[in-house]
Amino acid sequence: MHRILQTLGGFSIGDLFPSNRFLRLISGTERELNKLHQEIDVIIQGIVDEHLSRRRRRETEHHDIAEAAEEDDNDEDLVDVLLASTNNHLEAKAIIMDMFLAGGETSPVTVAWAMSELMRNPEKMEKAQREARQLFDRKGGVVDESCLDELHYLKSVIKETLRMHPAVPLSIPREGVEAVVINGYRIPTKTRVIVNYWAIGRDPSYWTQPDEFMPERFLDSSVDYKGFDFQLIPFGAGRRLCPGINYGIAVVSLLLANLIYHFDWKLPNQLKPQDLDMFKNLGVSASRKNDLYLNPIPYHAP
Repeated sequence: MHRILQTLGGFSIGDLFPSNRFLRLISGTERELNKLHQEIDVIIQGIVDEHLSRRRRRETEHHDIAEAAEEDDNDEDLVDVLLASTNNHLEAKAIIMDMFLAGGETSPVTVAWAMSELMRNPEKMEKAQREARQLFDRKGGVVDESCLDELHYLKSVIKETLRMHPAVPLSIPREGVEAVVINGYRIPTKTRVIVNYWAIGRDPSYWTQPDEFMPERFLDSSVDYKGFDFQLIPFGAGRRLCPGINYGIAVVSLLLANLIYHFDWKLPNQLKPQDLDMFKNLGVSASRKNDLYLNPIPYHAP
C-alpha cells in the first residue's frame, strides 16, 4: 500500500497530457500500478479464499444449518460480512482494498499529526489527558469506545488536527457536469477539478490565527467535518463524501484516547517542544516527512 501511494503521488508526465496515451505508456506509472495491483490482489484473494474455506468446512462439519449459522455469527469478522452482503467476491475484494488504502493510511497519519501538535503544545496535551483520565479512571482504567463521545476536548483536538493537517490535502478529482465561472475563471464542462482542503483549512477569511493549533476554537462551535461546513471538509462534501468518515473518526478517537490515557510522553534527547519538526511528505497523503519519536512513561491510575 505504501508503494501504491508513493507511485500515485509521484510525478508523471502523462498527468500533464492525459489524452496522450503514448506519454502515459512511456512514463511507466501505469505499468507500475498494474504490477502493484496484481501483487496486492494475490494477498487479498488469499484472505477471501481462507474465509470461504472456513465457511465450507463449518457447513460440512455441522449437519444442523441453524447450528452452523449460529457459530458463524459468533465468530464472524468484517470479511465474512462483506462476502455475505455483496453480490460477488470481486466487490468484496474491492471494498477490502479501499479500506486498506484509504483507512489504513489516513488514520495513522491523523494520529501522528495530533500527537505532534499535542507535543508542541504541552498545556493542551495536559488538558486532553486530564479529561481522559477523569473519565476512564472511574471505569477501572479501561478505554471504552462507548464513552468516547464524552471526551469533548479530544474531539476538538481531532477537528483541529483535521483542519491543519488533512490526511489527503487535495481531494479526489471531481468532473464538472456543466460550464461555470468561479471568481472570474471559466471552468469548461468535463473539466477535472481538485479541491485544496489544506488551503481551505488555513484560510484567514474563515479561521482566526489559522496557523495556530487551537482546539478550543471548536468547543463552543457548531462547525463540524461532516460536509455541511465548507470551511472544514477533510472528508469532502455532498454525495461524494468519504464513506469511511465514521470508521475513520472512531479509529482515530480510540487510538488517541488510549495513547493519552495510558502514557505520559516525552520528547527524546532533551528536544524542546518548539523544535519538533513539522515537515510534510508531498504525495497523495500528507504524512510526516520524518517519523515521530517519543518516549512513553506508563500511567497508573490512582
